[in-house]
Amino acid sequence: MFQSDRHLLRGTLDLLILKSLSWKPKHGYAIAEWIESATGSSLRIMEGTIYPALHRLENRGCVAADWGVSEKNRRAKYYSLTPRGEEQLLEQADKWQRYADAMSRAMATTSGGAE
Repeated sequence: MFQSDRHLLRGTLDLLILKSLSWKPKHGYAIAEWIESATGSSLRIMEGTIYPALHRLENRGCVAADWGVSEKNRRAKYYSLTPRGEEQLLEQADKWQRYADAMSRAMATTSGGAE
């Protein structure tokens, strides 16, 4: 994997986490479940990946964390979107969509270009 791949994947995960929290607070496992469901099981996020990303977003002020009780009656840390996180979600979603559109156009090209 190239270094740029790691940055792209990290940014994509952060964006997916922010999107998952746009409706209501969730604990880490519920966020990972949402991502898997929303991507048709194409992306499975493991604990060793989701929690460092949540901590990174918390340190940036994009999410806030509070302790609560999960649906299985266990103590869990619930994450919610902050105003800064909402701004990041809108900004990053727009950038990601433009990037995806550009990649789709490039991949659909059937000629070698101008000569």
